[in-house]
Amino acid sequence: MAAAKKAVLGPLVGAVDQGTSSTRFLVFNSKTAELLSHHQVEIKQEFPREGWVEQDPKEILQSVYECIEKTCEKLGQLNIDISNIKAIGVSNQRETTVVWDKLTGEPLYNAVVWLDLRTQSTVENLSKRIPGNNNFVKSKTGLPLSTYFSAVKLRWLLDNVRKVQRAVEEDRALFGTIDSWLIWSLTGGANGGVHCTDVTNASRTMLFNIHSLEWDKELCEFFEIPMKILPNVRSSSEIYGLMKAGALEGVPISGCLGDQSAALVGQMCFQDGQAKNTYGTGCFLLCNTGRKCVFSEHGLLTTVAYKLGRDKPVYYALEGSVAIAGAVIRWLRDNLGIIKTSEEIEKLAKEVGTSYGCYFVPAFSGLYAPYWEPSARGIICGLTQFTNKCHIAFAALEAVCFQTREILDAMNRDCGIPLSHLQVDGGMTNNKILMQLQADILYIPVVKPSMPETTALGAAMAAGAAEGVGVWSLEPEDLSAVTMERFEPQINAEESEIRYSTWKKAVMKSVGWVTTQSSESGDPSIFCSLPLGFFIVSSMVMLIGARYISGIP
Repeated sequence: MAAAKKAVLGPLVGAVDQGTSSTRFLVFNSKTAELLSHHQVEIKQEFPREGWVEQDPKEILQSVYECIEKTCEKLGQLNIDISNIKAIGVSNQRETTVVWDKLTGEPLYNAVVWLDLRTQSTVENLSKRIPGNNNFVKSKTGLPLSTYFSAVKLRWLLDNVRKVQRAVEEDRALFGTIDSWLIWSLTGGANGGVHCTDVTNASRTMLFNIHSLEWDKELCEFFEIPMKILPNVRSSSEIYGLMKAGALEGVPISGCLGDQSAALVGQMCFQDGQAKNTYGTGCFLLCNTGRKCVFSEHGLLTTVAYKLGRDKPVYYALEGSVAIAGAVIRWLRDNLGIIKTSEEIEKLAKEVGTSYGCYFVPAFSGLYAPYWEPSARGIICGLTQFTNKCHIAFAALEAVCFQTREILDAMNRDCGIPLSHLQVDGGMTNNKILMQLQADILYIPVVKPSMPETTALGAAMAAGAAEGVGVWSLEPEDLSAVTMERFEPQINAEESEIRYSTWKKAVMKSVGWVTTQSSESGDPSIFCSLPLGFFIVSSMVMLIGARYISGIP
């Protein structure tokens, strides 16, 4: 019986999905795209100062090894032979920046996470050097100058960390986003590890020319980044190297996509105008614009969508990025204690079915698209004595949907053809209240695949389709049909518009609350720059939280 099962399975493909909150390893059947098994490990985030977000690169690497081993054990229990795993793809949180010693394999500092805000003064100083009539950074990269992207994080490390400076001087330093760190480590590390990245991750560094598909000398000189520490840029689907340790030693790593590009591939958005929204730590809406760069007039990014093979064409996307989506649920759990598990928020929101006029703008790391406003900070407004933790939970879910609406509006204006529906994926899409709210606020249907692991699926597809592996066909007629769950709008358009316009009023109140000095230093004097409203709202939130945590009605 077991032997027959193995024969039916055919070639398998594994995918590392390394996100901001967790690491996972998933194994798919390359003929049916069926998910066979997976394992997940939560990743710690460190907040050494106000606005700083870091992670331990060694913990991230260890979590990958752990997830691979545990998934292989689970496959064994299912009588599935792991020798059928023919390739591994890597999908990763983008922009997060690591510098390590190529001789020892040791990180020279913690990973500086994409959400990190410490580089605000660096950004402001660099902005002064860009001519007003020639923003060569945006024209070459498709990106606004922002704390979000890797170049300014790397600049900060070179300016502030002596170990990094010394390693660069002694030609020992290597830079990479998380994909580069993982691939280098998994293919041997200090003993012959492959130092590479793919075009999608490179396009998020602000050092990569998205037209020539090469590191750009002018950009590197502008940011004063030595080009010798940069990884080699490859396509998203080719053999980079072989696993050098663990249960899958000898298996090729042959796919690499930044997480949002991986989700675009996993959702099979291969045609111009197809779009998907991923709900993770942040929220990311990507629209495939085909083989042409479309530059946004409404605060969106132009980015590389994918290049599925060395000799295959590059495809581009317009992207809207929201910094805080799932992270707001984690904040309610870890910081306020309103919920004990992330899943509880759906139950709380369901109890009230409304925010009762309460609006939550979770601008913990400033506002990303379409505002690009680093001075914004989170606010909860519209509170009354009637407001309770259920209303705040509902407002948090609404906030994710309102932010998506802002991006979708910008994308519709840039593309000129409004989306008729929104394809969604990511862990938060298991929340049915959130999905219904999203349909109501967008006033278009929201369509969710029954298998929501599309980020990992995209990485697996790229790995399995690589030249020299060839176990996964990307021909349209061979792609597996995906069953979908559909959420239709259930409120009238007028109510949707009223709620959305009130949200926009709340957003305006969140802007301009932090000065550069306070966000950089982490100094207690930050409080001197905040308006009185901050203390009123904060006090009310703490009071409500304390009352409900202690069981006072």
